[in-house]
Amino acid sequence: MNKQFSNILVKALLIMAPVVFLQSCGFFNKTMDKVGLGKKKGGGDAADPLDGIRNGEIIATARKGYKQTAPNGMVLIPSGSFTMGQTDEDIMSARITLNKRITISPFYMDDTEISNHEYRMFVNSIMADSISVLGEEFIMTKLYPDTTVWKKDFTYHNGDQLTENYYGNPAFDMYPVVGVSWDAAQYFAKWRTQLYNNYRAENDQFKSPRFRLPSEAEWEWAAKGGKDGAKYPWGNPYVANGKGCYLANFKPYRGNYQKDGYQYTAPINAFNVNDYGLYNMAGNVAEWTQDAFSDSYMPVTWDLNPSYDKDDEPRKVVKGGSWKDVAYFLETGTTTFEYRTATRSYIGFRCVMDRLGSIPGRE
Repeated sequence: MNKQFSNILVKALLIMAPVVFLQSCGFFNKTMDKVGLGKKKGGGDAADPLDGIRNGEIIATARKGYKQTAPNGMVLIPSGSFTMGQTDEDIMSARITLNKRITISPFYMDDTEISNHEYRMFVNSIMADSISVLGEEFIMTKLYPDTTVWKKDFTYHNGDQLTENYYGNPAFDMYPVVGVSWDAAQYFAKWRTQLYNNYRAENDQFKSPRFRLPSEAEWEWAAKGGKDGAKYPWGNPYVANGKGCYLANFKPYRGNYQKDGYQYTAPINAFNVNDYGLYNMAGNVAEWTQDAFSDSYMPVTWDLNPSYDKDDEPRKVVKGGSWKDVAYFLETGTTTFEYRTATRSYIGFRCVMDRLGSIPGRE
């Protein structure tokens, strides 16, 4: 009986000894700190969801380690209020862009249109990672740029060279991608978001807001570059500077596409930036926005961050005009539409991302 008691006592001491040792070295206290039961400290980080609970109380302060910076190729568009809508004569008498004062929150925006090479990274990645899920037919018919647009968009037009080379040849790597539908642009934004946040998660960083298409109002605010009432991204009222040099890629005269320096599209960083640092917010390629098209957009939308997001409306707003358009379509207030599944040789896109919290310089 005494021998059995002795064995039990020895086992108990063997179990207790490591606990006493770890506690004396501070290991126990450090472990409790990590789960929120140790000494009080503020803040937190992305890897510790319980940091901020101490001694049965919530003492959480601002979590440490978060700072939103502009993703590569994006610039910060500040918040502001402006008069949205037509800035000159409504020559089409459409009456769909009546003036309305609105306020926009800050966001980041691609400083250029998405290029052929950037879009190619998306297609190649989807082909490598998701072909078993989406299927090759879906990728090639819905996501891959429709290169035939250079032939089918125009009657009796010799677009063979562009059909064969525009998307695939390195000469056009830094030109805006075209032949991409509104739906394909949405897929690109989702893929870009996943790519960005996967990297952040692997490096213990907080999740970022998603990439998306800009609303019509955001696009127009960004295009004006802070100039309320600006007819064009560079201001008013002319499309050429004092030396007679054109300020965008469009069609200055009937049949004279070359007058501005480019017959078709121009490089994504051609011409001067506007006051927000954005290239080609007028001309080059028109751009998809998030909004559905509505003849009564102005009266039905709110005056704070307006957005007309109606999924069952197949018409989506297009802004900015393109290389084949006259100057009217380059105006910041001009609004047109195209069907969400349409692919055109003159429509591309760029992405935006919400800016959260304080504005740099105002912390």
